[in-house]
Amino acid sequence: MKPGYETFEHGADIGVRGIGRTLEEAFINAAKALFSLVVINLEEVKPKKEVSFELSAETLEDLFIEWLNRLLTEAGMENLVFCEFHCEIKDLKLKGQAKGEPINENRHELGVEVKGATYTMLKVEKINGLWLAQCVVDV
Repeated sequence: MKPGYETFEHGADIGVRGIGRTLEEAFINAAKALFSLVVINLEEVKPKKEVSFELSAETLEDLFIEWLNRLLTEAGMENLVFCEFHCEIKDLKLKGQAKGEPINENRHELGVEVKGATYTMLKVEKINGLWLAQCVVDV
């Protein structure tokens, strides 16, 4: 296992997985995996607009689901796709930012519509010194 992100097949849905040296890096990498489903050429997205928010939850797993679903909600409200992420996690509270731009079908190669993060295959844990954050998303 090494830091980064990936997606994985899961029946009719798709899993997202973030791996990081820190919990925050794992959450950020999972967000990149999520938005790599929305726009296939994620590297072409420009960080023109920033949104900020705060979340809290009862468990790390709940916080992870809240993080992904909040990013989807923020993106959906303004037809944005995000490419850069930042978060700070302390005491089951998350302060997050995401940067991106409005979806432009002439520049962005659209992938799938992600409806939301689910509790299927949900894991937030430290394995061999690295953090893993994953779940299946409904597409």
